[in-house]
Amino acid sequence: MKVLLLQDVRGLGKKGEICEVKDGYGKNFLIAKGMASAATNEVINKYKAMQKKIAEENAEQRSLMEMTAKKIEEITLKIVQKVGANGSLYGAITKEDIANALSEYRVEIDKKSIELKSPIKSTGIYEVEVKLGHGINAKLKVDVEAK
Repeated sequence: MKVLLLQDVRGLGKKGEICEVKDGYGKNFLIAKGMASAATNEVINKYKAMQKKIAEENAEQRSLMEMTAKKIEEITLKIVQKVGANGSLYGAITKEDIANALSEYRVEIDKKSIELKSPIKSTGIYEVEVKLGHGINAKLKVDVEAK
């Protein structure tokens, strides 16, 4: 019996593979537990169409993220904060501050995707890495100025 694996099965194969198994194992275990379905032409064609649709959606998301990365790299983000007598900031610039300042440029980024190597506690220009997903990263320049 031929089955299309719907998830990885140890010792048999990976998700999406078509495997030849004994009838009892295929019907009573794999299909019964939802790990596979009988590999008919209709099921195989549906699976291929679904995979093609997912690949197209991923390509579309990737292109959107690449455009966002280009937009982020063009921005020099200005953040104005109060400074103490010794020249250091009151508090530190956080990921949330950077994400909120980016929203003014119509770039919506989750604060969890912003990576600070060390806290920003003084004025100057800093490079901050923004991880957008799908292996796409962007460098954002943050210019911290005194109030």
